[in-house]
Amino acid sequence: MKKSIIPILLCLIPALGLHAELTIEECVSKAEAHYPSVRKYDLLAATKDIDLSDINRSWLPRIAAYGQLTGQNVVPSFPESLTGVLEQMGQEMKGLGTVQYKIGVDISQSIWDGGAAAAGRNLVRSQDDMRRAALDVELYAVRQRVENIYFALLLIEEQIAQNDVTYSLLMNNLEKVRSMKRNGVAMQSDLDMVEAQALGIKQIIALAQSAAQGYRRVLELFIGESIDGEKLVRPNGELPLNRESNRPELRLFESQLVVNEATKKLSDTSLMPKIGLFAQAYYGYPGFDYFKSMINRDLSFNIMAGVKVSWNIDAFYIRKNTSRRSTVNAGNIDTDRELFLFNSDLQSVSQFETIKGLRSVMEDDERIVALRTNVRKAAESQLENGIIDATALLTKISDENVAEITAKLHEIQLIQEIYKLKYTLNR
Repeated sequence: MKKSIIPILLCLIPALGLHAELTIEECVSKAEAHYPSVRKYDLLAATKDIDLSDINRSWLPRIAAYGQLTGQNVVPSFPESLTGVLEQMGQEMKGLGTVQYKIGVDISQSIWDGGAAAAGRNLVRSQDDMRRAALDVELYAVRQRVENIYFALLLIEEQIAQNDVTYSLLMNNLEKVRSMKRNGVAMQSDLDMVEAQALGIKQIIALAQSAAQGYRRVLELFIGESIDGEKLVRPNGELPLNRESNRPELRLFESQLVVNEATKKLSDTSLMPKIGLFAQAYYGYPGFDYFKSMINRDLSFNIMAGVKVSWNIDAFYIRKNTSRRSTVNAGNIDTDRELFLFNSDLQSVSQFETIKGLRSVMEDDERIVALRTNVRKAAESQLENGIIDATALLTKISDENVAEITAKLHEIQLIQEIYKLKYTLNR
């Protein structure tokens, strides 16, 4: 019986949510997946498929049906001398009618488009890559926002934890002062002073807890789920090994250059001739046989087919400007990329120096806290022996609290600066 209960209890422990923890990487991942713009990836894929489908359909035959009714003041006719000869032979020559009508179908089929379809497909794919890169940049900014909220929440909760320790310390000392007052060693003012300090710390804790709840609600909105009862794990403070920038903006610049080149190649296809088949069929009057249509005005079926070569030389007029425009666009993109890298390098250098400075400051934090603790303990002993009053003790307790909070602040600031550096480099 006992053996059957143990596995059940082991299964229930995770379900109870005990010691639930949440890391900064999980928050960033969930926030990116929950961010509304992430749905644009599917929309971009659908847009690309539609554009490619349109280009592929350009190879399908083009069919146009039409109906036509015209009236003309002049139509082709036989010379009068020839008409007279035909009439003597018993053949009446009416000539073409001035009212003409027909219904028909025109069909055309491209055989070679000068590479326009292939260049168009390449342009669509490169534009899709560029839009995805731009969306990557937009979503990457979410990472910084989530990390800032995460570290702000870490800092507030560390302050709450340290103030809880200070509050407990003050309450212990409050009991000691009460005992001393009963024994006539301390005055009511000493008791009131310690109690007022404890209540002040309690107020600070309440305000900090309210702020922490606010940050938690904001973080929940980003990640799309509740984090009540979950403990935020303090990240490690390891510097990135590779200090070369890997930001998504760089991929955006590269994709912009690819789109620029693809646009130029599509423009170049306009310089090439186009070859296609065509067919024309119609039922009406007059037919292709004008002689027959002059004798009688009966409706007839007519068809014509052939090969058509077309070459629009207008593109040669603007070829030079098109090439220059492409070169200028590429130069602008390269300049933007260099400017981005320059600013990124400046930022990373500044962040490295900040990290170095924080590490230097933190070397003395532990010693300062230890010294402040020793002074506070000595003051507690001195208060019990009547050497100092409550005011002096409260000063020592406040100094110790400030030292503890400052040390925790430096620790979290160091980790946050490292994560800022990782964000700058995308490492």
